[in-house]
Amino acid sequence: MIHWIALSAAICSSLIGQVLLKAGAESLNGAGFVEQVLRWQTLLGLCFYGSGAMLYIVALRKIPMSVALPCTAASYVVIAAIGWWFFGEALGTQKILAIALIAAGVIALASA
Repeated sequence: MIHWIALSAAICSSLIGQVLLKAGAESLNGAGFVEQVLRWQTLLGLCFYGSGAMLYIVALRKIPMSVALPCTAASYVVIAAIGWWFFGEALGTQKILAIALIAAGVIALASA
């Protein structure tokens, strides 16, 4: 059970990291690479990614990689909604259908 909790925490941590990286990128349009990397959002986002990787390693101790990695696709579903809601990214019919297929695949795989 702890390994599934670790996998869920890894997914959430990576998701938060993605949002922070996007927030850092949005706030500095036209900024140089070094300036972008040194933004607090970017640095914190990288920390969340790192913690997600560590939690993923814990999950891989008991969960087969063929199950664990596809389960991380659950973040695609949530991140698409966050991108639309907070960053004004387009979310048309084709994207919604694709996200629904990803969600169905993750559910089918996790329950296998």
